[in-house]
Amino acid sequence: MTVNVVDTLRSVEAARFKLLADYLPAWIALYDAKTQLCLFANRGYAEAFGQTEQSILGKTFAHVIGPEAAALIQPAVDRVLSERVAVSYERELPEADGTPRWIEVHLIPQIGEDGEPVASCVLVNDITKHRLAERQLRESEARLDKFMQATVEGILFHREGLMTDVNPTLCQLMGYPPEKLIGRHVLSFVAEDELPKVSEVMRLARELRYETAILHRDGTRIPVELIMRTMERDGESLRMAIVRDIRDRLASEARIQHLAHHDGLTGLLNRSAFMERMALALKRAEHKSEMLALLFIDLDNFKRVNDSLGHLEGDQVLTTVSERLTGALRGSDVVGRFGGDEFVVLLSDLDSRADIVVVLEALLSVVEVPVKADGRALSVTPSIGVAVFPEDGRQAEELIQHADTAMYRAKARGRATYQFFEPALAETAYADLVLEAELAQGLTRNEFELFFQPQVDAATGQLSGAEALLRWRHPERGLLSPDTFIFVAERHRLMLALGEWVMREAAATARRWREQGITGEAPGHGPMRIAVNLSRMQFHLEGFADTVKRVLDESGAKGQWLELELTERMLIEDIEHAPATLAQLRAMGLTVSVDDFGTGYTSLAHLTELPLDKLKIDQSFTMRLPDDVGAQAITRAIVQMAVGLGLTVTAEGVRTAAQWQLLASWGCQQIQGELVGLAMPAAEFEAWVRAR
Repeated sequence: MTVNVVDTLRSVEAARFKLLADYLPAWIALYDAKTQLCLFANRGYAEAFGQTEQSILGKTFAHVIGPEAAALIQPAVDRVLSERVAVSYERELPEADGTPRWIEVHLIPQIGEDGEPVASCVLVNDITKHRLAERQLRESEARLDKFMQATVEGILFHREGLMTDVNPTLCQLMGYPPEKLIGRHVLSFVAEDELPKVSEVMRLARELRYETAILHRDGTRIPVELIMRTMERDGESLRMAIVRDIRDRLASEARIQHLAHHDGLTGLLNRSAFMERMALALKRAEHKSEMLALLFIDLDNFKRVNDSLGHLEGDQVLTTVSERLTGALRGSDVVGRFGGDEFVVLLSDLDSRADIVVVLEALLSVVEVPVKADGRALSVTPSIGVAVFPEDGRQAEELIQHADTAMYRAKARGRATYQFFEPALAETAYADLVLEAELAQGLTRNEFELFFQPQVDAATGQLSGAEALLRWRHPERGLLSPDTFIFVAERHRLMLALGEWVMREAAATARRWREQGITGEAPGHGPMRIAVNLSRMQFHLEGFADTVKRVLDESGAKGQWLELELTERMLIEDIEHAPATLAQLRAMGLTVSVDDFGTGYTSLAHLTELPLDKLKIDQSFTMRLPDDVGAQAITRAIVQMAVGLGLTVTAEGVRTAAQWQLLASWGCQQIQGELVGLAMPAAEFEAWVRAR
């Protein structure tokens, strides 16, 4: 009975042990020390080698794990049995499908009462997850090492501030070899003023990005962005810093900031930045009761530079002018460019207007110096308007408006000069504004008309031509001559539309007169021509000859019926391109005439170079004939020179028979003036012709 109870208890304990062994995550087996036969194996161990818990019993160690594996680990088994110590080892044991698997094996001797080993306990743990994790970690570290070598950003690792590893990019950025960085404290390479910030980040060990500055080996300050992370490397926790050089980015941001406040071409302040600086200067000047002066500068005939040489050369001229302006001013003065060829200057530290005049004279002299463009010297002159604070205004916009008004008055005075603002100029500017609007309306309402003054043959008195003179039948002010509105039209580019209207009306009239038989053909003069005065804006317009051709085609008139009159100044201002334009006009049959000759700047050399047909002697010479000896000498010389060059000569302003007779005796071919007939509307001119 007692034996049965003991056996029962042992059976229960064995069942409990087996149950426990089967549910352990480890594989367990027991082998006899002498025979190496399996005495026990839990389910995990048996299934790992393709056995069951019963089938594995009684099989040798070599039979269970295979002869090759047994031979490999036999030294460990021998040591367990001979030295009676536990032995551990690892080996790879692939799954049946070939999937990698690693195990950790512990061999533990079981010692009997006589001190001899009776069995070996085998305890096996599956460490595949650990080995895979280690492999992934090694691969990750390998990738990190490759990244560190290849990246364009600096990378460093540090342990409590001491650098443990750096990449080549960081070494290149800082100018040190790796051995000069590894082992050094990171703070020894941080700019002194940035030490508190960097130290605080290190103390808190936060993962963040921030900007700071480090020092190059030569002491140069390098702005950088640091990206801080904590990570495991080689089995220890380290701080990693990605060091990003941000000098180019900061330079780009500074450039963008600069462009937001400066002109992209000249580097001068733009309008918004200039206005901000001016507002501050006005407040300061008002508080201290100081004088300021605003200069509004516009380059004369700059459009002609752009049209003839192109915008690249025009930009070069603007850059040169801006450099000359800044070079001629003091450091306290503010210079800006509002766009195009408009510059503004704010002068401070002034005691009187005399100080302003000194600056104005200096600016005129430096800007007038010829500018090199396209391999040639170009003469560029400025017209300058001046408004003084506080006399001419206390607000920035008011001063700019008044300086602008004064600048246009300077242009009207002949350019290359300056003009201080006066209250009367504001009244004139308002009147010009009203007149501009009325001019535009006048064009749409057909308020303009042409008057015609006859021109006759000096020898026979026969009609040889007529000059078309513009008149404006203003609805309130009556008949107006060009002197009252041409300046405003030219200033606001209405002259282009007005000039084309004049040419188109003259062409239509010439055709109508041909159809009516009003030809007025005089010997030696061919068909009667209608002379049209050109504005400088028209003549300098790119494609002007094409415009003339279009007018002729649309009106059905021939070029032989028209004559175009230009002033000497118009020719000289564009002496480089004028010959080609004149040649195009003459090729269409038009006659080209120089009006008011003797009052401009045409040299004798230019007369031989330009393709001209006629000279018109200005009436300022004619009116002094025949009594003024000087006028006689000049007029006779002009006539004889023109005739010698094969040009027709017309004298305008002839009022007496004595003048006519004297001019004809010198060789003048055509007479125009009060003695012949006043300017008259087309209907009256036609009646006058029929009456003759």
